[in-house]
Order: sequence, then structure tokens, then C-alpha cells
Amino acid sequence: MRVIQTHISWVFIASPFVFKVKKPVNLGFLDFSTLEKRRHFCRREIELNRRLCPEIYLDAISIYETDSGFSFKPRGKTVEYAVQMRELPHGCFLIELLEKNLVGEKEINRVISTLHRFYQAETSTAEIEQWGTPEKLKISTDENFTQVEPFIGKTISPAAFETIRHYTNQFYKLNENLFRERIQQHRILDCHGDLHLDHVHLTPEATTIFDCIEFNDRFRFIDIANDLAFLAMDYDFEGRTDLGNLFLRNAARELGDAGMLGIANFYKCYRAFVRGKVESIQATEKETTNRQEHEKQAARYFRLALRYAIASSEPLVIVVMGRVGTGKSTIAKRLAGELDWPVLSSDEIRKTLAGVPLTQRTPPDLRAKIYSAQKTQRTYRKLLEDGFAAVGCSRGRRPRPRQSHNGVILDATFSRRALRRFLRDECKKANVSSQFVELEADPNEIKKRLKARDEETAETSDARLEDFQKLSAAYEEPSELAPGLIRVSRTTSISDAVKTILVCLADRQVVGTDRRAVRQS
Repeated sequence: MRVIQTHISWVFIASPFVFKVKKPVNLGFLDFSTLEKRRHFCRREIELNRRLCPEIYLDAISIYETDSGFSFKPRGKTVEYAVQMRELPHGCFLIELLEKNLVGEKEINRVISTLHRFYQAETSTAEIEQWGTPEKLKISTDENFTQVEPFIGKTISPAAFETIRHYTNQFYKLNENLFRERIQQHRILDCHGDLHLDHVHLTPEATTIFDCIEFNDRFRFIDIANDLAFLAMDYDFEGRTDLGNLFLRNAARELGDAGMLGIANFYKCYRAFVRGKVESIQATEKETTNRQEHEKQAARYFRLALRYAIASSEPLVIVVMGRVGTGKSTIAKRLAGELDWPVLSSDEIRKTLAGVPLTQRTPPDLRAKIYSAQKTQRTYRKLLEDGFAAVGCSRGRRPRPRQSHNGVILDATFSRRALRRFLRDECKKANVSSQFVELEADPNEIKKRLKARDEETAETSDARLEDFQKLSAAYEEPSELAPGLIRVSRTTSISDAVKTILVCLADRQVVGTDRRAVRQS
């Protein structure tokens, strides 16, 4: 017999059956604290899951305690209840098929067709539809933020937490009509509620979707876009954004629901945040033996939620630019750490192309050559080429499957309008979004930093105090980037500057919801 443990249950696999026992816990969003409640929710699990897979869910059975131990035979005292299921063959769960690269459009469409029939069989009611309003949705999202607060600084950073919360609440405010339209279109149904890769099983004969939410109706009384977003998020988490986007596009077409694409990113952010919360909770349980693995997974989910909040599922190039000495490299690295994106530096690329060691200041006789207009153009072209490679795409092509990142941070002054125009034009050709962030600092502070570089042993930039006037005069104000340019003062702490950037990116993401929906459809 094999035992699998989650944060709310023990699953005993005894071929050809599976027995699921609920833990006696009360986590706020679920309450299994009494024997009677566990009996009720075992029966509820059977009833609800038979909507999609009646042949798998067999019965809710009693567990008795006898003198010789525990037994399913009716004698002694009933001490627990279990859900009895048929075991599904290994190797056919969607997560397993994905690992073997056996998931394509055919498999995706099979899942969509099964879900389409399921949704068509469900009838919306006023009681169910009320859970599609922002007021009701905030019950769940506010609950999530409250329950994740103890994990700030452990599995989620303060900046990520604040950005995701800001994005969520702003989305409610600015897109209220979108939620109302979904209700009017009767898109709020009694759904599955826990639709991820582990809960889909495909064989040549059958498509089985199991293990829906039984412990809290509001987690099932949801928009079908919310239901489907879970599976799309799971694809993204596994590095298959191409499949996640394909799944949503095809589902929108089959269900006749183009509006789904305008709200799916919001729900993917919500789903990733919930998974981060669940993994964080599991890491704290006494029975947990692989605590570090749960913490690692939680951090990955929270970073994914942050990416949705600032960039959706589309590739994004963030340019951290500004005058010399404004702290671009420091901010770029911190942003990259928050998002788990690569950071590329023009200083490093310039020296690499010239064959100069990164931590050695370029000799005076070589500086004029490697900082010439021709070498600068080559440096920035290489910077962008490497940036496109990091997000898995090239000019004119969409991101490749199995890309490692959906974003990259570029650290460079971009002091010339021509260089900024070059980047924007190339990103447009590659169908990749770009966002410029300009750092500003007091000139006296910049001079102090440049002077301090003389004592640094690991400084890549060649700029020093004696270069200040020349470089300042050469800097062309990025007025052409307004109003989309994000300007951040370096008078604040590094943490505050990073949080400001992330929150500004989230604001742009919220405002751009309707435009993306039109483009994707």
C-alpha cells in the first residue's frame, strides 16, 4: 500500500482501490474538525465527483476500530470515514503525459470537450451567480491574503505580496463591468474548482476528470474562466505556456466565450497564489518530511502569481535605464530575483565582445574604440538578441515551447533616443511587449557613487567621477516614452524602489485587460 499526504487528507492506494481519509483540521476555508463533518464531506465528495466520473467514485465507507486494529467490516466503533475509489492506471495522468511530451492539441481538445459537456449540464442559479460579483470574490481573495501574511519573508517577498494584492484589488475596481457581464452571460456555474494536471486522466478509451472541491461551495460556484484558468496556470508552471495559451484559446472558441480571454489572467494569478498558499501550509505541518521542497514549490507559485500580475502570460522585456550611477544594476538584479528572470547587462556584453575582463576597467587606449557609436550599436543589438533568446523567441516568431522564462531584465543606460527606438521597433517585430523603467537620482549622489567605484574590486562599469559631465551631457531625456515610462526616484530604499516598479507594472496590466482580450480573440 502506498500513502500520499496532502494538507487536508491522507490517500491510501491499495490496488485496485484508493481510499481517501480527511484530516481532522479546520483551516478556515474548510472544516473537517469533527467525525460527523468528515462523514458529510465524504458523501458530498462522492455526489459531486460523480457528475464527471461516476464509474470512479464508489462509496463513502466507515472505518471501525476493533480489538485487533482497524477494519472496514461493520463491527466495533466507527472512528473514521473514507472515500472509496477505483484506482486509475499510472502513466496516463495529464502531468505524466506532459512529462513524456505526449500532450498536444488533440489531448487538449479532448479535455475541453469533456468540460464543455459538463458545463452544459449545469444550470446557473441566483445563489450560484452571486459568487461571480467582485464583492463575493473578494471574500476568497482577502482570505488568501490574510492566510499568506505569516509566510511573508519566507515563501513570498513583501514586494510580491503587496504587488499581487494591489493588482487584485485594482482589477476589481477597474473591471467591475467585466464581472457583471460574465454573470449576465450565465458564465458562473457549479464547476469543478480544482482543475489541475494531476486531476485529469487520459486513456485511448476515456477522459476522466476527478477530485473536485467538496468542502466549500464558494470554491466551486465560480466563473468557468476561473475553473479553466487553473489548468492553464498549471501548464505555465510546468514551462508550457504554449499549451496553456492554446488550451484557453480553444476553450474560448468551443464554449463560444471570447470574453474568457479578458479575465483569464486575473484568475490565473488567483490560482497561482492559492497554490503558493497551500504549499506554504503543507511546509508547516508536523507530518511533513519534505518541508524544503514544499517551501520551494510555494515560492515558485508565488513568483508565477507575481508574473501574472505584471505581465500576464506574454513575454515581457523590462528595460532598467537611466543616467550613469543611478543604481540600475542593483535594481535590475533585485527585480530579476523577484521574478526569477535573467538580467542582461550592456556593460558585461560590451566588455565580453571586446575581450576585456568584466571586473577590470577598460584601459584608456581602448575606451574610445569600445565606446564608439559602432561598438555601442553592436552591444545593444547583442543585448536584445540575448534578451529574445532568454524568453525563447526571435524576431517575428512567437515563444518556443518549453521556454525557461517569460521575461527578461535589460540593464543599460539607453541614453540615446535612437537606441530606445531600436529596442521598441525590434520588440514590436518580435511581438514582445517592452517596458522602460528610468531611475532618477540626485547629481550629488551620483557623483558620490562614481567616486566610490575607484575602491570597488568587482565593478563592471567603466564610468567614474571624471566621466560625469561628459556622460550627463550625452544623455537624451526619454520624453518620447511618455506616458508609458515608469520613473522611479532612487531617494527611496532599494526595496521600496523595486516595489514601486512592480506596482506600476501591475497598474498597467490591469488597464490593458480589455486590449489583450481583443488581441487574443
